[in-house]
Amino acid sequence: MEITLEAVEKVMNATGADYQTAKTVLEQADGNPDEAIKLLTPVSDETKASTDDIINKMKAKVKEGNVDRIQIKRNDEILLSIPVNVGIVGGIIGLACIPWALIAGAAAAFGLGCTYEIIKKDGTTDEIKTEE
Repeated sequence: MEITLEAVEKVMNATGADYQTAKTVLEQADGNPDEAIKLLTPVSDETKASTDDIINKMKAKVKEGNVDRIQIKRNDEILLSIPVNVGIVGGIIGLACIPWALIAGAAAAFGLGCTYEIIKKDGTTDEIKTEE
């Protein structure tokens, strides 16, 4: 499967998604831009509310500290893994640096049948599960 710049741009133009989200969804759609667009387009108010809820729960966990990374998984496959560098400059600046828009876009794109994991620095995980 080859993800071309043309396919990424097509998805970005059709959905308003950023580059990384478009590329990630294209990978899930086996490089098919039309399928990727379908995955990103139908975001209902209910899905947006659920996505906002997920993001708020993640932000609360990150504010608690000791978080190493955030992962989105479906069927034990890691779809997205983002490191959290909160301790570098301080909690507030570190929290602002996490690409919440990317996480929200991925949550909407992959649907609500995913498991969202907060991986702590000591190796333990906190899960935020959603309903399909």
